[in-house]
Amino acid sequence: MNIIEAQNLSKNFKVKIKESGFKGSLKSIFSPKFENINAVNSINFSVKKGEILAFIGPNGAGKSTTIKMLTSILHPDSGNIKVLGLNPVKKRKQLAYKIGTVFGQKEQLWSHLTPYDNFKFFAAIYDIENNKAKKRISELNKLFEFQKFINTPVKSLSLGQRIRCEIAASIIHNPEILFLDEPTIGLDPVVKEKIRVFIKTMNKEYQTTVFLTSHDIGDIEKLCKRIIIMNNGKIVTDSLMENLRCNYLTKKILEIKIKGAVELTHINGLKILKDEESIIRAEVDTSKRDISEVLKTLDYENIVDITISNIPLENIISEIYSSKGEV
Repeated sequence: MNIIEAQNLSKNFKVKIKESGFKGSLKSIFSPKFENINAVNSINFSVKKGEILAFIGPNGAGKSTTIKMLTSILHPDSGNIKVLGLNPVKKRKQLAYKIGTVFGQKEQLWSHLTPYDNFKFFAAIYDIENNKAKKRISELNKLFEFQKFINTPVKSLSLGQRIRCEIAASIIHNPEILFLDEPTIGLDPVVKEKIRVFIKTMNKEYQTTVFLTSHDIGDIEKLCKRIIIMNNGKIVTDSLMENLRCNYLTKKILEIKIKGAVELTHINGLKILKDEESIIRAEVDTSKRDISEVLKTLDYENIVDITISNIPLENIISEIYSSKGEV
């Protein structure tokens, strides 16, 4: 069942053109010129219940504008949107009770209040009775493990603790869809991994649909089974992660840890990326040479370890942009 549907969705912005120099500045004030920016250009997509969808692209691609239209912050210039069967433009208040939002760079918690007081505040906004609110906070505490700092003012929390509380506050009303915009930005690797575990657990336990935007490839690879890539206001690709790898990933990274001298045979489809004292790193094009054939050429006497991995997802995305002339 689709719980988000966008058809021919478009949004334009009129932006003032700045002219250089003193005369140009005066001209901009008294005789301003404008240009139309096509932020979102007639896009179509849908999202099924329970999905964790990656919605990504470079800065200025139209991601944030699309999210703002889905959450009724902005109105589209043309096209149709249905979120949980509701039109965000006409049913903004009803929709607010069914969705949650977290923007990693924008705080929604009151910094002088404790997380507990913030949770009570948001529960009151969503008309949740006091007893039910306490029960819900207890459930979220088991999921997000914030008992140690639940009574500490938000302004005194670390960034990782605050993000956990931001996500918890956004789902206090048990929304059906959670929109996450860069939820792990600025976090260290350990905290990032914890946030990802929380998101996966939340999705599994509550069947919450997650609409994720992130520049962190780790978020996308570890959380999402489907990915939509935008650029210049258009959808470049909409694919399952596995299909994306099959269609664009014909290369593997071979990393070999050695204790002596190991020479890789220079064969077609093999490219040496790094050759130092203890590590050899190579790229294998599996469309030209099967990786098992490369492994057969190795002298294993001085090999300590071998790792085979996929090309990073950002490389795949760059290749998609290049192939479609979108770079």
